[in-house]
Amino acid sequence: MSRFIKAFIFDLDGVIVDSAEYHYRAWGQLAMEMGIPFDRSYNERLKGVSRMQSLELILENSKDSLNYSETEKLRLADRKNEHYKRLIEQITPVDLLPGMARLLHDILEADLRIGLASASHNAPAIVQQLQIADCFDVIVDPGTLKKGKPDPEIFLTAAALLGVLPESCIGIEDARAGIQAIQSAGMFAVGVGNPASMHGADMIIQHGEINYSDIVEYYHKMLNNV
Repeated sequence: MSRFIKAFIFDLDGVIVDSAEYHYRAWGQLAMEMGIPFDRSYNERLKGVSRMQSLELILENSKDSLNYSETEKLRLADRKNEHYKRLIEQITPVDLLPGMARLLHDILEADLRIGLASASHNAPAIVQQLQIADCFDVIVDPGTLKKGKPDPEIFLTAAALLGVLPESCIGIEDARAGIQAIQSAGMFAVGVGNPASMHGADMIIQHGEINYSDIVEYYHKMLNNV
């Protein structure tokens, strides 16, 4: 583990903004239109995975045997995304989750680099609406990736684009698949939110309690114990 932190790499949904709620509502609308059961409990399986992977999980929950061509699946995913884009038009800077504005500010003050590693194709639009786009040196385009979380590709890509070694990065996630991706990338994993979804995280912290100095202090404490 590197002694020097060079960058922080963030997930978006559920970490910086609760756009996960908008995803839930958009998937719920699509599922209702298709007559497929869908609730918040099942939605937990969708967190941290790509749009197409999420659609496959939705289709698995059907009581009937539904066989769709790849073209039909793409149309369904696009329909969900249209529902989602209408919902996220409501997002403003007020929707930043507690502690995030201060954390981003403190990371920038420390002259460290910041990347965004979100599976959402709408991430650039969301950070613009949150008025934090200038905080990010890099926003990974998930459309350029071959594998989704829990594969580490998105975090390794962010580190490469930032020009830093993975072991000098701190990744922040709210979902098990994301934590697995961070750790597989060889980064220090900070889980924020529900501890039940943070299995394997190096550090677990709640929204509102997250701050730069605590993360750095805990990172060096863990380093000294290795």
